[in-house]
Amino acid sequence: MISNRELYRLPWTLPDNAISWLEPTAMCNLACDGCYRENEAGSHKPFDEVKHELDIFQKYRNTDCISIAGGDPLLYPDIVKLVAEIKSRGLKPIVNTNGKALTKELLMDLKKAGVFGFTFHVDSKQGRGKEWKDKNEVELNELRYHYAKMLADAGDIACSFNSTVYEDTLQYVPELVEWAHKNIDIVHTMVFIAFRHVVPTMPFDWYAGGQKVDWDKIMYHSDTKRNVDILSTDVLAKVKEKFPEFEPCAYLNGTKKADSYKWLLSERVGTKKKIYGYVGPKFLELIMAGHHFIKGTYISYSSPKLNRMAKSAMLLLFPFDKGLRQATKQLLKNPIRLFKKTHMQSVLFIQPVDFMENGDQSMCDGCPDITVHKDELVWSCRLEELKNYGVFLRTVPKNNEKLEVE
Repeated sequence: MISNRELYRLPWTLPDNAISWLEPTAMCNLACDGCYRENEAGSHKPFDEVKHELDIFQKYRNTDCISIAGGDPLLYPDIVKLVAEIKSRGLKPIVNTNGKALTKELLMDLKKAGVFGFTFHVDSKQGRGKEWKDKNEVELNELRYHYAKMLADAGDIACSFNSTVYEDTLQYVPELVEWAHKNIDIVHTMVFIAFRHVVPTMPFDWYAGGQKVDWDKIMYHSDTKRNVDILSTDVLAKVKEKFPEFEPCAYLNGTKKADSYKWLLSERVGTKKKIYGYVGPKFLELIMAGHHFIKGTYISYSSPKLNRMAKSAMLLLFPFDKGLRQATKQLLKNPIRLFKKTHMQSVLFIQPVDFMENGDQSMCDGCPDITVHKDELVWSCRLEELKNYGVFLRTVPKNNEKLEVE
């Protein structure tokens, strides 16, 4: 069991956050199971509109990086120009993509424009076509390595992967964590996002203001019964079955529960052959506070160069952090290890919206994936509700006379 009192609560808030979420298009070239965005052909925003959304972020939100998402942003005709625009504003441009449209030529253009990193969404329920049909999560590591190697060959570009975790793919998470370790030199972050959908077995009615909404008219719904309450701690428990030493150090709580782990973060240090250990909460606190003091923002993605400085961080900061002290002891057990390249790698479990028994919806408190809609900062994962109904949908328990609809 873990306790929120023993972890570092990431200091991110609505106005002061490490990440912000920009969607220049809703057009996509895949159809991922569980996607919360309607795929809209021809939905590219005018470049001036996208610049205006950046203005809104910089007006209301102190941020370190901009995650360029969608849709798939590589389909946006002005993606290179957009990366350059974000870079010119002193922000880190991160491209969130399925990778299908990425070529070596486009990658080099994006690098010249100032791209800081990529987050590739790769999992087995994306409908990637004949070549990857029926491949499980472990078999897809071949594709993950292809993208990681592309970035490594281009040089100095942060590489992250995320995948949605379903009840039938949870079993593969430990092997993906192990694969990430074996490629710790070129894979900097692994993210696992628990599947969420509206399903017919939910004991709620749905309302847009005072108007009832049919559950099967909500964009992110499934017609059959599915497990939609996988927790970040469930994913952690599965990983610890294979790697008992695996430990988180930081979290974001839910808006309705202090001890729910919406973002559960682990940081580990080691080589391709051996993980020396997992840093503790004090290390993250030092990094976040130090970056904010020097740069004025909380750090999000770190550069490959910074990740390669793990050994220096261990030797300098081990007095302040228990986890780092244990990792440093492992490093020093064999003096030869001092001459080997040591890397730092993040592993993150994300738990989207949870539904409370009384109908409350617990979101990520201090959510990094906030986007802009009509000049307001809103949750990106529920943007379709605003687009279709003008408000976020409410859930009301069925057959509960004590809960009146407003």
